[in-house]
Amino acid sequence: MSAGTFTPAPGRAPMRTIIGRQLRMELLLTARRGEAVVLAMGVPLLVLLGAGLFEVTNLPTDDRLGFVVPGVLALTVMSTAFTGQAITTGYERGYGVLKRLGASPLTRPGLLFAKTGSVLVQILVQVLVLALVGFAVGWRPQAGALLPAAGITVLAVAGYSGLALLLASVLKPETTTGAATLIYVVMLSVGGIMFAAPDLGTAGYFLLPLAAHADGLRETLMHGAAVPLPIWLSLGAWAVVWLTVAARKFRWE
Repeated sequence: MSAGTFTPAPGRAPMRTIIGRQLRMELLLTARRGEAVVLAMGVPLLVLLGAGLFEVTNLPTDDRLGFVVPGVLALTVMSTAFTGQAITTGYERGYGVLKRLGASPLTRPGLLFAKTGSVLVQILVQVLVLALVGFAVGWRPQAGALLPAAGITVLAVAGYSGLALLLASVLKPETTTGAATLIYVVMLSVGGIMFAAPDLGTAGYFLLPLAAHADGLRETLMHGAAVPLPIWLSLGAWAVVWLTVAARKFRWE
């Protein structure tokens, strides 16, 4: 054929292109649910201002904002990556959206990667807003704490996202909503957000990822210390286990 003539090239697009397009679609759908994003930040923001500025609970430190803000950031991560994602994906499956995606070249790991990536972007915005609010009312994090704080947050997002997608793919939407809400309430109650978490030893971090994430953020943001190894291990285990199980057991319908 002569130069410049159109030559058809049928075939599936590269997987990175497919995942990238799905990631953009997930972000677009999230932007259209702006009210859900605001509501997801509502509880953490109220906790930040209420427990951080007023003596509504007894804390193990005089630095109320230093204790509360990292806990609120961890709570926001769980609210968005786990509770919100489980409920949204559950209804997508119920409405047949995932079934249609399953007929596309998008693989199960690709969908999980796209959804987890979109949640990371959403959480970045939410955490930035909450951090700015905390800074405005007097919170002063330690310099140089950004990298370890970001590292454990990425692990927490991956673990929550994997568990959320697993629940959403094996339970009915209504059951997913109830289970995700119940887990959220339990974690909020014993996760050490507004008060110290119960002392369950190192094993407690593997049972209460919210407490592990909050304590890790406090160690680095409040004290400028290194994140304890058990916290890295617990959040890493959550990320690997739940993403792996979700990738293998995820169902489109």
